[in-house]
Amino acid sequence: MSFYQAAAVILLLVFYGSYYAKKISQKKKGIQTTQIGRGKTGFHRAVEVVMGIFSIWVVMAEAASIALDWSLSPGWLRIAGVAAALLGNISFITGMLTMRDSWRAGVSEDKTELVTEGIFRISRNPAFLGFDLVYLGILLLFFNGLLCFLSLSAMLMLHLQIVYNEEEAMLRAFGDEYQSYQGKVNRYLGRKR
Repeated sequence: MSFYQAAAVILLLVFYGSYYAKKISQKKKGIQTTQIGRGKTGFHRAVEVVMGIFSIWVVMAEAASIALDWSLSPGWLRIAGVAAALLGNISFITGMLTMRDSWRAGVSEDKTELVTEGIFRISRNPAFLGFDLVYLGILLLFFNGLLCFLSLSAMLMLHLQIVYNEEEAMLRAFGDEYQSYQGKVNRYLGRKR
C-alpha cells in the first residue's frame, strides 16, 4: 500500500467514522439523524435524494480509486489532496461537534437551536464545507475521470441542498435571526463586513 493509499484510507475512516459515531450517539438519545428525503415532496425531495445517491456513488468510486491506486495526479497535487481532506475532516468534525444534537443529515422539521458560535462564526455550513474538501482532497489524491465526475456531481448536489433546502428551512425555523446571521457569515467560509 502506498503512502497516498494509506493516507486516503485513514482520512476517510476518520471522516465517515465520525459521521457514523455521531449517528449512533444520537440514536441512543432517540434522535433520527438521517432526514434525507423524509417528509419532503417534489423538487426538495429530489434534491435530497439525488444528493444522497451521489454521496454513496462517490464513496464507491473513492474506494475503487484507492484500491487500484488509480491516479493521474503528480505527487505535489496528491500532497495538496491530503491537506485538503485533512482540512475537510477538521471542518466537518468541528461543525458536527459544535452543533451538538442539533446536527442532522438532511433537512429536519425537528425543533433545534440556531448555532452561530465556534466555527459557525466563519462558516454557516462547516459540515458541507468539510464534505466538499474531503471530496476535493480524495479527487486530487486519485484524479481520474469517474471520480472527477462523481465528486463534482456530489459537490453540486450538496450546494443545491444548501441553497434550496437548508437555507429555506432555516429561514422558516429562525426567521429574522437567521437572516441576520446570513448577513454576517458567508455560506462556506468567511465573515461579511
